[in-house]
Amino acid sequence: MFPIRDENPAVRQPIATILLIAMNIAAWVFVQGAGSAMPLAQSLCLYGLIPGELFGLAPMNTQIPLGEGLSCLLDGQTSHLTLLSHMFLHGGWFHIIGNLWFLWIFGDNVEDAMGAPRFLIFYLLCGLAAAFAQIATDPSAAIPMVGASGAIGGVMGAYARLYPRAHVIVAIFLGFFFTTVSLPAIAMLGYWFFIQIAGGLPALQGAGGGVAFWAHIGGFLAGFLLVKPMHRPDFLRAHLAQARRQTARYRL
Repeated sequence: MFPIRDENPAVRQPIATILLIAMNIAAWVFVQGAGSAMPLAQSLCLYGLIPGELFGLAPMNTQIPLGEGLSCLLDGQTSHLTLLSHMFLHGGWFHIIGNLWFLWIFGDNVEDAMGAPRFLIFYLLCGLAAAFAQIATDPSAAIPMVGASGAIGGVMGAYARLYPRAHVIVAIFLGFFFTTVSLPAIAMLGYWFFIQIAGGLPALQGAGGGVAFWAHIGGFLAGFLLVKPMHRPDFLRAHLAQARRQTARYRL
């Protein structure tokens, strides 16, 4: 199930959402070399979040393989700034394209209920909550964690709370069969959250793979909770009024 678009018009231009997308693209191109092996590996080692190194729980002076003969050396020199920098890095083309597509679909409407400055703060707080949720499952982890998906999970949690009945057009793939359906946001996002739970439970027993499921879960829950104190009621009322006007036009 993959979202294509939503039927939820915004009142204001999504300035912060566009800025965040641009920052992620800039990091991918100029810091990570658009996926080239050496700059990608260097970015993961220098700016990715490595909990075990950050908190001194992983053996120092060990090599962490990254593939293609490249590795990270854990030397204890990592910075607490990686708690922020990891949110703007990605591991591959599909990783960044998928994340930024979800941010574009859901970010503009959440920003519309907050305004750009609050949305930027909200996004970073959700990213931090996601990082600490993942760290809590394995504080000694030595594999670099990167990606905007935890913060974007927070955006999705906020969307589920603000606009549960807004419809999202999703693509469904069943083998060679492909179709699109319109689902209430609470159904589509609830299904996404269930998948994260299903993927995250094995990780608690040491059977996790390369997906930071608990970052997604932590980000989603943080967004669901933080949106209440951080949204602006006047902005939300204007947004919902715009949505009602558009729905009325469709019925004419």
